[in-house]
Amino acid sequence: MKRNIALFASGEGTNAENIIRYFGCDDSDVRVSLVVSNKSQAGVLARAGRLGVPCAVFGKEAWADGAEILEALKSYDVDFVVVAGFLLRVPPLLLQAYPHKIINIHPALLPKFGGKGMYGDRVHQAVVAAGETESGITIHYVNEKYDEGAVIFQATCPVLPTDTPEEVARKVHALEYEHFPRVIGEVVMEAE
Repeated sequence: MKRNIALFASGEGTNAENIIRYFGCDDSDVRVSLVVSNKSQAGVLARAGRLGVPCAVFGKEAWADGAEILEALKSYDVDFVVVAGFLLRVPPLLLQAYPHKIINIHPALLPKFGGKGMYGDRVHQAVVAAGETESGITIHYVNEKYDEGAVIFQATCPVLPTDTPEEVARKVHALEYEHFPRVIGEVVMEAE
């Protein structure tokens, strides 16, 4: 029996597209059954639509409460939620409905460079400004605090003294594309 996952995304959706394509083959045990966003103009919606994945957009009120989103997840038989470039906090109602079944990817090696406001280019700028010699990705469970859930997987890349934030971003994106779908598959299939 296939496991259904929902992707939460706010941006262009390159990671979401990579995940959808990864699980798009008929013999996959995992299927992306829904993409959820908080932005009606998010690029992820067009990407998902082109790949035949249903999308839903919810405004601020829905995210504050979570009940309407939970109903949508249930209507698509969602077993697991993957946060892929989504900037809002996951409502407590969803955390309760999907205990240890919501994961996120962060573009740095947590616990460094995490927390509210630390996303995207801000993270890579902070890594370079701090003179770090490595960065990477952290895949972790989502809890009630930004970027503080238990770590599932990390992968690293070097940060050279001459690297710009854009160069660090390219290295980190390569790690995301390589590892995130595989780790999602492993975690989803191991979940009860």
